[in-house]
Amino acid sequence: MLVQNFHRLCYRRTYIILGTLILVATYAILSSRQNDVSTYKKHNIAALQSEQSCLFPKLQLWHPELKAYSNKPTPLRCSESEENWVYTANGTFYISKNANAKHGSITCTYVPILRGKDDFQVTRADPIQPMLNGTRLVTDVFEAKCVGSDGSAQANILVGIAPNEKVQRRQRVVREGSPLGLDILMFGFDSVSRMTWMRNLPKSYKYFVEILDGVVLEGYNIVGDGTPQALLPMLTGKTEPELPEARRGFAGATTVDGHPWIWEDLKKLGYAIQWGEDGSQMGTFTYRMLGFKNQPVDHYMRTFYLAATGDFAKYHPKCLGSMSRHQNMMNWMRDFVEVYAKQRKFSFVFHSEYTHSGYSELKHADDDLKKFLEHLHTGGHLDQAILVLMSDHGARFQDVRNTEQGKYEERMPFFGIRLPTWFQEKYPDAASNLRTNAHRLVTPFDIHATFRDVIDFGGAGLGDLKQRGISLFKEIPKERSCDDAAIEPHWCACLSWSSVSSDDRNVQEAALALVSTINNLTDSERAVCEELSLLEVSRAVKWTANEHLLRFRGSDYHGRIPDLGDKMNSSEFLFQVTVRTRPGDALYEGTVKYFVQRESYTISEREISRINKYGNQPHCVMERLPHLRPFCYCKKQRQ
Repeated sequence: MLVQNFHRLCYRRTYIILGTLILVATYAILSSRQNDVSTYKKHNIAALQSEQSCLFPKLQLWHPELKAYSNKPTPLRCSESEENWVYTANGTFYISKNANAKHGSITCTYVPILRGKDDFQVTRADPIQPMLNGTRLVTDVFEAKCVGSDGSAQANILVGIAPNEKVQRRQRVVREGSPLGLDILMFGFDSVSRMTWMRNLPKSYKYFVEILDGVVLEGYNIVGDGTPQALLPMLTGKTEPELPEARRGFAGATTVDGHPWIWEDLKKLGYAIQWGEDGSQMGTFTYRMLGFKNQPVDHYMRTFYLAATGDFAKYHPKCLGSMSRHQNMMNWMRDFVEVYAKQRKFSFVFHSEYTHSGYSELKHADDDLKKFLEHLHTGGHLDQAILVLMSDHGARFQDVRNTEQGKYEERMPFFGIRLPTWFQEKYPDAASNLRTNAHRLVTPFDIHATFRDVIDFGGAGLGDLKQRGISLFKEIPKERSCDDAAIEPHWCACLSWSSVSSDDRNVQEAALALVSTINNLTDSERAVCEELSLLEVSRAVKWTANEHLLRFRGSDYHGRIPDLGDKMNSSEFLFQVTVRTRPGDALYEGTVKYFVQRESYTISEREISRINKYGNQPHCVMERLPHLRPFCYCKKQRQ
């Protein structure tokens, strides 16, 4: 009996081992076959998008229609002015050494400038004289009136970060940090599409993507017309109509203090808060709305622009003495992260002077933005921070909107996010979801949900399609549509699709263009690879611009009522065709762009997928040229 049991045990172990080996072998074969099919497809963004409800238009960086709008900007002349005698850094007042060397001993009077009773007034406090070099700032905004021993004088209104002891004590009263312990640092430009950002800020874009490993949201879609319709959902989680009435001249209107600003919850966690935008006349919450009664954040730039705008006429355009005004804003954010280096912080600085009515001047900011990013990175300020580079929408008041691509660009602003390395290591699924979501439909509501996750992290996983806002740390379902995301049809950048007969003339020509592109890929190996021909078109889908998007002309003053009177017709179509070729009976799927006026077709090799197994068909290039495996049918086939 003991011997029989021993033999049974041996047989059972043998079956288990054999079964395991069979499973492993089967998995290896299936995996190799999967790789066989998807070698090229895994890099095909169009193929990934075709599996989801929202397919984005393939915008060209230098579309022929847009070349006329890319002009060389007028050079800045700030450096022609004498160097500013006074500057701020890390919350400190400094007198330039160069100014001292040129003008002898310099004596300065410091005039504190304070916010008045609301968003439309400023006051001045008693001057401090002398204000010594190296003294801590008393107020963020001040006028520096300086005289040199040689009799020369200079006066400027400046802005910095005056260390606030009440804010610094906040972190000792409240528990340290948030559940994720992340700073949020955002810098934005008004009216810049993703394509416009790439065209005009190439150096800083490259640094953000390649050095900082930032993620750019290619499917970021606006949800309304104008800056408030972008920032309110992001900062409050609600649309303007959902919030208390705040429009000037409307019955019952109140200031925006009572809105559920995200920074109020961050303050409770000990965060220092900074918010600033340029321009005292066109403020996001003051142009049509009543603004804030009380100062909303710890460091607020509106006071500076109210006080300083009247002096801008004495400087060269876009300058603050010897410094550009965009650099002044970056310096203000730099000072904030340095003054509160040991404290959790939220900063949002938004620049519009270059881009509200055009965008060629945006090129002026590229080098300085790159240097600013380098400073944040090398200074360790990104080690505990989510970095966001963004815009609210694309061009709205420019002729570029008269083109089809311009209409798309208006709806698809730039939005990039960079996570610290430790976060990616500690929460790999959340970081992976962010990268997946770069190719999904994303809105400002999702950015708000992500900020909420910083406050109370809900983990990774799949987002709930029923929620209007989905944290980017969760995977946005590929089934998400504009309707799910609360995007009205005329703002939706997703393409509309319809099935097309395989006999359609455009479909046949698109299929031939696809086969021709495949043959071009193997042309250099024609001695060993067959030239393929079209056997049949098995499926065709036509993707066109959303009709409401093409008809949209503009909105009313408050950005609420659309004018759908435009008569623009689509100038481009996308055809996704599935073809069978011979010899070899290969199945390919490709996305072909058709230009209506030129009656021409283009296709990128990255938009082609081999969707059936090629096996040993490309054995003649298998090892030597692996990238041609999906496309080469060797003239001499192995038996």
